[in-house]
Amino acid sequence: MEQKIILASHGKLASGMLSSLELICGKNEKISALDCYLTEEFDLSQEVMQVVEDTKNNEVVVITDLFGGSVNNEFLAYVNLPNFYLVAGLNLPFLIEFTTKPFYGSIEETIKLVLESSKETIQFCNETIQTELIEEEF
Repeated sequence: MEQKIILASHGKLASGMLSSLELICGKNEKISALDCYLTEEFDLSQEVMQVVEDTKNNEVVVITDLFGGSVNNEFLAYVNLPNFYLVAGLNLPFLIEFTTKPFYGSIEETIKLVLESSKETIQFCNETIQTELIEEEF
């Protein structure tokens, strides 16, 4: 079973993240982006239904920008499908690790481990640098 990763966001965040990921890690045909609400005619329900239909014979990980946002909420309707996984909080450290590291057991275990690891990359640099400078003085 082939794995697909769909990045989905309000505006162009998804395609921007995909562009950054490709710049750092190279192109990966298994990863695509869904930018939402770029036109007045955009129909979120239809687009999400099409994504799900197009990937129904694959293992699919959808990563959305915002938990509780309309894009995430639309995909929530599909979380009970087999081989469908939904993650909220699209960010580059998560994407890099998730797409470049080998899986640790099941895909669910991998998602959980990568989520924990990527949380550590969010730093208040002023504080981090000060702490490191103080530790170096001793």
